[in-house]
This record gives sequence, structure tokens and C-alpha cells, in this order.
Amino acid sequence: MKIDGSVAAIITGGASGLGAATARALAVRGAKVTLFDLNAARGEALAAEIGGTFAKVDVADEASAIAGFEAARSAHGQERILINCAGIGSGAQRTASIDRESGKPTRFPTDRFEKVIAVNLVGTFRCIALAAEGMLTLDPLEHGERGAIVNTASVAAEDGQIGQVAYTASKAGIVGMTLPIARDLSNAGIRVNTILPGIFDTPLLASAPEKVRTALSASVPFPQRLGDPDEYAQLALTMIECSYFNGEDVRLDGAIRMSPR
Repeated sequence: MKIDGSVAAIITGGASGLGAATARALAVRGAKVTLFDLNAARGEALAAEIGGTFAKVDVADEASAIAGFEAARSAHGQERILINCAGIGSGAQRTASIDRESGKPTRFPTDRFEKVIAVNLVGTFRCIALAAEGMLTLDPLEHGERGAIVNTASVAAEDGQIGQVAYTASKAGIVGMTLPIARDLSNAGIRVNTILPGIFDTPLLASAPEKVRTALSASVPFPQRLGDPDEYAQLALTMIECSYFNGEDVRLDGAIRMSPR
């Protein structure tokens, strides 16, 4: 798919980090970009910077997501590109353990598990389904292509660490649904791929102590540094532009394999 001024794109979690880098990369190519995020200040500022639009969207809420897609299409027309970057962490907590202070057994709260699944997994599926429904109305491009979707999982989907049960389950779910959805949408000419980022230099890590950042960088075989969000954007654009790229889950991690803890 050629990325130019005729193409509209939606990026969930687009106000910062991986989503923001991808938004800038798409805008440079001329795409009309709409950012979905809960952080209105960041989202509106970035939208103004790249000449795009912003919609405050909670991907875990059906009505909010629908309203966001309607706003994006009102501004830029039906999107051909969807990048799913919206997601949350779960905090480090084991499925069940002995509390150090009280000495009593404790477990991971089910409502917290459900929240992570609702945002990361169900939210991703919700936006895929809404985007695909709209893409079905588009005239096909060369080779019958109507759209391209890129999801964001994590290396945790394959190397989940101690205390990451909810986050890992949500990201593994994204990996697991990529191929079935790509097959579901194949007759419509809509491609679906997923990136599994490793340790990236996002706002979450920007506030970490320098010794923590140094240790994380050293854990990457090569190059021994944190990933640059622009590198995520580069792979996302390749997945969009290469029409034979479909149904794939690709690690982007400097060859890291996460240890149990």
C-alpha cells in the first residue's frame, strides 16, 4: 500500500511513545492521521504538530471507540490504516503468593486481570473490527487491497516474566488472534500483522533511574540499548507498504529473551 495524502490512518495510544513515533512517520509520508488517546493535552499537541486530528478515546469502552471512529472519518474519510498501540501494564504481582508483611496467602485480583484484558486484548479486537467494518466500504486498490492493520503485542507474549500474568495473557491473546483475523479478512483485502516490541525507550522508562535503564540496555544482546520508537514506526510502515506482509507476528527486540524475573 502506498502511503500518501490519499490515505487516512488511525493510531490508538497515539499521543506518546510508539504510537506518537508512528504518527509522525505516517504524517511525513502525507497520510491524514487521527490519534486516539486518553491524554487530551498530549494528543491535541501532537495532532497540531503533524496536521492531524485527535479524539479522546477509551478503547475498552464500546461507545467511546465508536465515537472516535466516527470523528476520525468525519475529519479525514474512511481510514485504510489502523495502528493499535493503546495498552496498559498490570504491575508486578504473582498469581498467588505469601504476603511478606502479613505472612498470609494472597492472589492477583481478578478485576485487575480483567481490566488489563479489557484494554489490551478486547480493546485491540474492538478497534480491528470497527476499522475492518469501515474498510469494507472502500474500493480496492491494486491487487484488491482495502486496508492494513498493525497491532502491538510484546515479547512478554512469548517470554512472560514472574508477576506479568495479566499483561502476558493480554499480549499473547493479540498474537494468537492475528492469523485468524488475517484469514477472516483475506477475502476483503485487509491485511493484519502484529509487532512484539522488546524494551523500548518510551515515556514509561524515561522516568526510570539511570541505573535501571543501564541494566535494561545491557540485557539486550545487540545493539545493547533500549529500542527507539522510530524503529517501531519503521517496521509498522514496512508492514503497511509491503502487500505480501500478512498474518505475521514479528519480534523487534535486539535478540533479547526475557529471563523468569
